[in-house]
Amino acid sequence: MDMLELSARDNRIVTHMDLDTFFVSVERLKNPKLNGLPVIVGGSSDRAVVASCSYEARRYGIHSAMPVKMARQLCPDAVFVRGDMDEYSRYSRLVTDIIAEAAPVYEKRSIDEFYLDLTGMDRFYDAYRWACELRQRIMRETGLPISMGYSVNKTVAKIATGEAKPAGYLRVERGSERPFLAPLPVKRIPGVGEKMQNTLYELGIRRVATLQQMPLRLIEHTLGANGLDIWKKAQGIDPSPVEPYSEAKSMGSEQTFERDTIDHHAVKRLLAGMTEELTQQLRAGKRMTGCVTVKVRYSTFETVSRQQIIGYTQADHKLIPVVHSLFDRLYDRRLRIRLVGVKFSKLIHGVCQLDLFDEKEEHLQRLYSALDRLNTRWGTRVVGRTNSVLGMRL
Repeated sequence: MDMLELSARDNRIVTHMDLDTFFVSVERLKNPKLNGLPVIVGGSSDRAVVASCSYEARRYGIHSAMPVKMARQLCPDAVFVRGDMDEYSRYSRLVTDIIAEAAPVYEKRSIDEFYLDLTGMDRFYDAYRWACELRQRIMRETGLPISMGYSVNKTVAKIATGEAKPAGYLRVERGSERPFLAPLPVKRIPGVGEKMQNTLYELGIRRVATLQQMPLRLIEHTLGANGLDIWKKAQGIDPSPVEPYSEAKSMGSEQTFERDTIDHHAVKRLLAGMTEELTQQLRAGKRMTGCVTVKVRYSTFETVSRQQIIGYTQADHKLIPVVHSLFDRLYDRRLRIRLVGVKFSKLIHGVCQLDLFDEKEEHLQRLYSALDRLNTRWGTRVVGRTNSVLGMRL
């Protein structure tokens, strides 16, 4: 079969690294008394949700995104910690810096997850030993536990990491991908969410081995293109590349005024609207930003800018105040403004659920989702905040 032959010809070396219970691990560094206890990072009220939980808490059936009220019922003795996104972002960057210094090619998949492409390194070094030493270095220099999977592609390496947790490592030798995957439940395949899992269960497919034996045409006919992708991953086939990560990745927006202005209130309303447009793009792409830059060009054509490193987020109510603060620090009241711009950089994959440390965040996330749906359907900026220049007054 062509795709199985493709798998055999995959000569890549891919390592996946994932920081174990990342938020909890950071909190334990700050407070060692939390070691060994069932810890839940999230809000303290019953209307909040679990952002992260320790393995001790997971034994009670607790998991991320579970309502705190339910988690409290399952484990009354759990220790609840509100969470600190700025601190988590700082540690994420520490790990990123270590990997960036050592790895030839790496992809920062999220705040706590990385892929490394080590293809060709084995001509000069023992690539597996090198990866293990890098993992040890990360743990030694940051104090954070991290698990690692090592194989021929991203899918198999990621699944290997999951099998190695907590704080372990696992190598899946080239050619042994299918036997390694066969006994695992289908939900271990990346991309198999609850809906797809239920569909596979209805077809009598609970283990990867069963999916491996299913005729491709039947899977494609029943599940479509998504089913084809899942089937290939079950065979250990994943040609997707490790996408080089760069902190320079960014998105931005600029606007030149028809007439130079000194109305800084109007400028700040405009900046709020521009920020909303960019945050909508972040959420649509399931990304977060870790750095905000504001640019101002005066009527004299002098251009100035300031930037601020922030905790990773995609939330309007966190980013707009940063944008306004940067503008206030830049603004020279003696000069008219010709142009303003906002840029988000240090982008990573992630969703606002990382910020759900209390019920206010949960409600805001629902509001953002509703506004994004309206703006996507009816056009950008149809509905926005009352302080943005183009927004509808709500």
